[in-house]
Amino acid sequence: MTYSFPHRHLLDTDILSRTDVEAILSLAARYALQNRSPEKKIDKFRGKTSVNLFFENSTRTRTSFEIAAKRLGMDVVNIPVAYSSTAKGETLLDTALTLNAMQIDTLVIRHAEDGAPQSLIPHIDAHVINAGDGKHAHPTQALLDALTILRHKGKLDGLNVAICGDVARSRVARSNIHLLNKFGANIRVIAPEYFLSPDYKEMGVELCDSLEKGIKDSDAVIMLRIQHEREGLGCSFSEKAQDYIAAYGLDHAKMKAAKPDAIVLHPGPVNRGVELTNELADDPHYSVIREQVEMGVAVRMAVIDLLLSA
Repeated sequence: MTYSFPHRHLLDTDILSRTDVEAILSLAARYALQNRSPEKKIDKFRGKTSVNLFFENSTRTRTSFEIAAKRLGMDVVNIPVAYSSTAKGETLLDTALTLNAMQIDTLVIRHAEDGAPQSLIPHIDAHVINAGDGKHAHPTQALLDALTILRHKGKLDGLNVAICGDVARSRVARSNIHLLNKFGANIRVIAPEYFLSPDYKEMGVELCDSLEKGIKDSDAVIMLRIQHEREGLGCSFSEKAQDYIAAYGLDHAKMKAAKPDAIVLHPGPVNRGVELTNELADDPHYSVIREQVEMGVAVRMAVIDLLLSA
């Protein structure tokens, strides 16, 4: 039976079936090979237009979405929000309606408010791709993490995956958990109490307040950035920074608790010397952070392709 991607938008990994995830990763793996070839660009979606609307700062995600769309032959427009009509008080919905009137095909949006991409769907015709909304979701990051892990481990089923850091405010952690649960992964969430959120108890993960215990026998360790720009911590992290680094900062010594062939991932940007030591972040034996960036382009090409093709 021919597979057809059943979704018009990509808002989070929780809406994806295992088959959907496998289809995205399979296509992304092919695009990863193409991206390493001399001729990276195709004209599959020539004449289509993609708009990046980022209300939060971004290097990796925004740039990779732009490169992904251009490699598929699309025209790409980046909206500089600071200079757009939102600075004059225009609402998010009116901005989206204005762009929709220009007959765009995909709208890639990042917003600080949970649910912002979802709120636009009833009002516009373009395919909406969530590039991160508040503390809620970041589906393409979870997909590129999964592809990176798959390339090194050959599977996702039953792997031991540790997620450590500022999980209370992490959309990356939530989307990764939704995805990895579809493959029966054993997931440990590691954080001090002030970085935990009650909803994790309902997500089928094991909570751990010790880094060494949490990464024991792990196949993959996902370290999360301390998100100073987000509210909701309830305390000043600067007062706890040194204690946090001592207990939860990952280095070579602590990595000995994981499997010898374990890999270390990070969604970036890395707070060097906080989440990871410089030596570990740059150690090719463990760190796959640069590979994650590369897979980000391939995954976003696959997502755009499947949405437009469906």
